[in-house]
Amino acid sequence: MHNRITQKESDRPLLIALLMLVAFGLTMIASAGIAYSRARFGDPYFFFKHQLLYGVIPGLMIMYVVQKIDYNFWRKISFPLFLTSIIFLIMVFISGFGTKIYGASRWMRLGPFSFQPSEMLKLSIILYLAAWLEARREMVEDFYEGLLPFLSVIAVVSFLLIKQPDMGTLGVIIIIAMAIFFSSGARISHLAFMGTTGLIALVLLVKYESYRMSRFLVFLHPEEDPRGVGYQINQALLAIGSGGVFGLGLGHSIQKFNYLPEPVGDSIFAIIAEELGMVGGIFLVSLFVFFAIRGYRIAKNAPDKFSQLTAIGIVSWIIFQAFINISAISGLIPLTGIPLPFVSYGGTSIIFLLTAVGILLNISKFSKEQ
Repeated sequence: MHNRITQKESDRPLLIALLMLVAFGLTMIASAGIAYSRARFGDPYFFFKHQLLYGVIPGLMIMYVVQKIDYNFWRKISFPLFLTSIIFLIMVFISGFGTKIYGASRWMRLGPFSFQPSEMLKLSIILYLAAWLEARREMVEDFYEGLLPFLSVIAVVSFLLIKQPDMGTLGVIIIIAMAIFFSSGARISHLAFMGTTGLIALVLLVKYESYRMSRFLVFLHPEEDPRGVGYQINQALLAIGSGGVFGLGLGHSIQKFNYLPEPVGDSIFAIIAEELGMVGGIFLVSLFVFFAIRGYRIAKNAPDKFSQLTAIGIVSWIIFQAFINISAISGLIPLTGIPLPFVSYGGTSIIFLLTAVGILLNISKFSKEQ
């Protein structure tokens, strides 16, 4: 039996799951943001309108265009795109370009637009690693030709993200990079070496930065500082617990009335669990699981190594980020401060996520048939 590459329609079930996630996200931002929107902007639906006009609508338009562009185009521009992301990451530290919010330098301003270069980095590093590892196919298993250059790329990115600081994004990027590296045929011993080194680095980063240590201690004992460092996780667990099986009903959250910090951002899953209960939480998780199954199936049937590694990177990014966010706000891992894909408020995040899904949909048109 030989493989035959056929061009067909893009993956319809994946697209439907995506549109359901986006619609679900908009609904929850409208509900979760009412009090916070009114308090900050005098308009109860400010966050909803902003997400729709500056995130979802332009994002879907870009996705529509991108899914028509042959995925091989991204191979050609992967290095300049990655380099641009690195330059933008450096520019957030330069006054006049970078904006400091809550003590972190994560935002960059270009004229009237402000965006987070780390979101662009997630997509550009996937494309760059996929192209780079495809070109080095024979050398991936080699320590000097495969592992060391790969670690050099990760080290540069890690340094810039630790400086911001943005440990949540760094964690997601390392997971994406390892998923792509593993799928490209890397040795298990090399992955184990990376995992061990990463764990040691993480312990040191937590130990020598007081706020990270506080977050870790709160994770172990959330009851010890309920009005201080433990405030967010305690309010989140209160929201999740009070939701029960069926929830208090859409729009009936109590915690969103200035009790729970970031109700439209990192904490939105707690509001979902409070208003829609365990049933709503399971529905959302099921959508992500279905998206993962369809996405990894596209990767399995992808026509070449570049498209396969790109698809694996994109799906891993969305799924791992979703489960890190949900686990953190449910108290299963320490709080990370990363958004829930397609659901949390954030224009930059959803635009780059939808661009990535556009690339994935294009890859799905060129599947191998046996």
